[in-house]
Amino acid sequence: VGEQVLLKCSFKSSSPITESLLVDWTYRPLSGGRMETIFHYQSVPHPTTTGRFKDRISWVGNVANGDASIAILSPELSDNGTFICSVKNPPDV
Repeated sequence: VGEQVLLKCSFKSSSPITESLLVDWTYRPLSGGRMETIFHYQSVPHPTTTGRFKDRISWVGNVANGDASIAILSPELSDNGTFICSVKNPPDV
């Protein structure tokens, strides 16, 4: 609580990395409920503009190095849940 948390995500692709590469981070609270997209990357980072993580997610990845990691600022115990990183690099998924 209070210290920045790094959520690591690494990937490998048999296709060259292009502007078509997509990264999506989704979150589901520990108590259950629906999945929500909290971060999107396509050429540039697009952090969520709504919800519990608004203004608290920063991109720390480097897709050229197979890194799609994000950081959560000022984490709280209520942020506990399942975080899923999804990377698509057409035609490779």
